[in-house]
Amino acid sequence: MRTSRTALTFGYAMLILITVLFIGPFLWLIRSSLMDLSQIFTMPPEWIPRPFRWDNFGRALTVLPFGTYFMNTFIITISVIVGTVLSSSVAAFGFARIDWPGRNLVFAILMSAMMLPGAVTLIPSFLGWQALGFYDTFYPLIVPAYFGGGIFNIFLLRQFYLTIPRDFDEAAFVDGASYFQIYRSIIFPLSRSAIIVVALFCFLASWNDFMGPLIYLKSENLYTLALGLQMFQGTYTAQWDLLMAASAAVVLPCVVVFLIGQKYFLEGITLTGLKG
Repeated sequence: MRTSRTALTFGYAMLILITVLFIGPFLWLIRSSLMDLSQIFTMPPEWIPRPFRWDNFGRALTVLPFGTYFMNTFIITISVIVGTVLSSSVAAFGFARIDWPGRNLVFAILMSAMMLPGAVTLIPSFLGWQALGFYDTFYPLIVPAYFGGGIFNIFLLRQFYLTIPRDFDEAAFVDGASYFQIYRSIIFPLSRSAIIVVALFCFLASWNDFMGPLIYLKSENLYTLALGLQMFQGTYTAQWDLLMAASAAVVLPCVVVFLIGQKYFLEGITLTGLKG
């Protein structure tokens, strides 16, 4: 009994420590967004702003065209979510519910591509989009989502689809349903939790994406929020108070979306099995 209590206490202590490590930078961001520039890096650190500079948010969001940056990011993010959910769910359905020659081999090759670092395909991808005339447009950031939307998303949905009994498919075939009808009317509605998880991952990745817009976008009127934040940092100086305020405003939608979808996120992760 004493051993179990010791293990439980140690487990809680580790969880608290990990929580502090993860929430610490976020708290630093919030307190810095409400401070004068002279207060942010004082030693020893001050955690309570004196006074609270709420006007930092107004200044940060008006000194640059953040309305345009927000709209650009919103368009890209929504397009990526729609493309990823549609294409990855269809691809996962083909790997999980349809028997075709070489299916497992193709899936193994697809999984092996996850081991390739993104830097390996960075230059070829850039040259390809540039040759197509799509440099400095949203196409390189949106179109790939409609061709699978990421190997991990296909893997996640495939594993979820494998947990759905095939009795549903057989009953639908008896009634004369096609594969597409099974996907649309049975598999997709039953996979709501897993679909929401994929959508959450896509939202967070696309909303916070910095490397993609940095490489493919040149015109300032096409900048996303991630690129807009960089403009607060110059070669020799940085407006840290405004940068922190703008960063807090950019992070807020991610926090809200996660809190809203947390139930489905945990449910989808829990129900996604490792069958197959």
